Amino acid sequence: MQTSKNKKTEFFIALAFVLLGAALRLIPHAPNFVPIGALALFAGTYFSRKTALFLPLAAMAVSDIFLGFYDPKIMAAVYVCFIFSVLLGFWLKKRKKWQTILGAAVLSSVVFFLATNFAVWIFTSWYEKTFFGLLQCYIMALPFFKNTLFGDLFYASVFFSAFEFSKALAGKFLLRRSADSISKIGTI
Repeated sequence: MQTSKNKKTEFFIALAFVLLGAALRLIPHAPNFVPIGALALFAGTYFSRKTALFLPLAAMAVSDIFLGFYDPKIMAAVYVCFIFSVLLGFWLKKRKKWQTILGAAVLSSVVFFLATNFAVWIFTSWYEKTFFGLLQCYIMALPFFKNTLFGDLFYASVFFSAFEFSKALAGKFLLRRSADSISKIGTI
């Protein structure tokens, strides 16, 4: 059970991630090289369920206000893909090894690519509604997939590594502080 202090801390950390995710979508970047997929994985792994589901969707919504909204059916596919990434994060909670984290990032990217481009094919008039039209849609999206994949791998590496490093650093600091306190008690 989370304490009130832990809930407040989680809220402010989540808010910082929402702002970071939105900001990184707003600054110039390669198309689809953004942190939202990795943020969703990270949130699912480290935050409460409610916060984890809220986090990537809020970052998308905030940045979409500035970037502009698009076809609601395609937006829904994009947002659902990030929910899928959060669910992968839930699975990662008890499997936090670098191999599973990177594997989940790759799977997240592949699902995003397949689902969002299928939505583009089915809901727009850009491609013929044939197998070859679908194939053309996927082929045309390959450069975006590359950026999505590299973005998810990069940001997942940064988020997970930074968090685990900061936990280890905090643990050493608390251990040292406890040892100092114990040694002071012995000198009284």
